[in-house]
Amino acid sequence: MADLTPQSALGDTAARQLANATKTVPILSTISPRWLVHLLQWLPVEAGIYRLNTVKNPQDVHVACTAREDESELPQTFVDYDETPREYFLNGVSTIVDVHTRISDLYSSPFDQVKEQLRLAIETIKETQEGQLINNPDYGLLANVHPDQVNYPLTGAPTPDDLDLLIAKVWKEPAFFLTHPDAIAAFGRECTRRGVPPPTVSLFGSQFLTWRGIPIIPSDKVPVVDGKTKILLIRVGDKRQGVVGLYQPGLAGEQAPGLSVRFMGINRSAIASYLISLYCSLVVQSPDALAVLDDVEIGKFHDYPDTYK
Repeated sequence: MADLTPQSALGDTAARQLANATKTVPILSTISPRWLVHLLQWLPVEAGIYRLNTVKNPQDVHVACTAREDESELPQTFVDYDETPREYFLNGVSTIVDVHTRISDLYSSPFDQVKEQLRLAIETIKETQEGQLINNPDYGLLANVHPDQVNYPLTGAPTPDDLDLLIAKVWKEPAFFLTHPDAIAAFGRECTRRGVPPPTVSLFGSQFLTWRGIPIIPSDKVPVVDGKTKILLIRVGDKRQGVVGLYQPGLAGEQAPGLSVRFMGINRSAIASYLISLYCSLVVQSPDALAVLDDVEIGKFHDYPDTYK
């Protein structure tokens, strides 16, 4: 039976007509922290070209350590260069954002519609940039691992022993591991099983697992195929002959290194267009600056006694 009690006070529905709702900016669930971009050293390039010069046959550079009062003849040598060095060209990630002028004129309070449209498009472009740094078939990390720098797990799942062997491949000042979050969880399970929980470190205000003092950085751009993924170990920096990112400085409409936003005009339908472009590439300066643990199983779990469940 319906409640026939007469209303004696103002109700919620009517009251809300006089209230201001607190609104958020548009939320885009695909945005991630993009740690890889933050951890790389970025070098400006001229005319979009980077030539990686290397020494040819470095083992042929001879030197001698002479003993006291040793008058033997010193070796003669010179350092030769590769005559056909590899050249890297910047790749562009671009899009055109269209905004109807009527929308931006009438509905830009409290948030500027043009600004929010550009912000979300830029975030998506930067997500694509990180994915290309890892997976691009030309300059991406996975495409530039030297065959001698590839390891495979001893038991399928990533164990502390596997990461130790990876460190042996990149022993000259390794900077960080990079892998999918599911692989980090799998590594954590293997550490728990062995009773060696990995320590954590604070970077950029966030906590990261570490192994042997090297942070393990998550990225959902590292591919997972058939329950298997990869773990990379990277040395970074130009002075360390490591991995570096490339960008083009001085772009028209530059908003950030390598990123530009340019107004393209308003067409006869009163739609304003904005061109967003991000130019970047990546270089592995030395083969021993990068190693990968391939075919890492992420779905392996362990049974524990009931007292531990």
